[in-house]
Amino acid sequence: MERLSAAQWARLEAELRRGPLVHGFEDDQRRTLKRIKLLIGRMLYVRYTVQGVWKLLRRHGWSCQVPVRRALERDEGAVEVWKKEVWPQVKERRRTWVPTSASKTRQG
Repeated sequence: MERLSAAQWARLEAELRRGPLVHGFEDDQRRTLKRIKLLIGRMLYVRYTVQGVWKLLRRHGWSCQVPVRRALERDEGAVEVWKKEVWPQVKERRRTWVPTSASKTRQG
């Protein structure tokens, strides 16, 4: 059972289309479930869980946001250097296989 009326959903959807900046999220322009939950509470005085917000959005045809294109600021050269030089140093090395015991009292 949905807790929002058709009029409330229409109002929420209109506000979501206006974007996060209008609602005071200057630091990051992504719509997150937590932010949408806060918006529903502030605007409509209806409480939802994060999971409930996800179900509500899916029910009305909304989906996860995936960037359509890469950021204009992205530096492909710097990304390649990082992949080749930094990542191998940061990446945790895989352990080689070592026989162990499943017993908690008797270690292998």
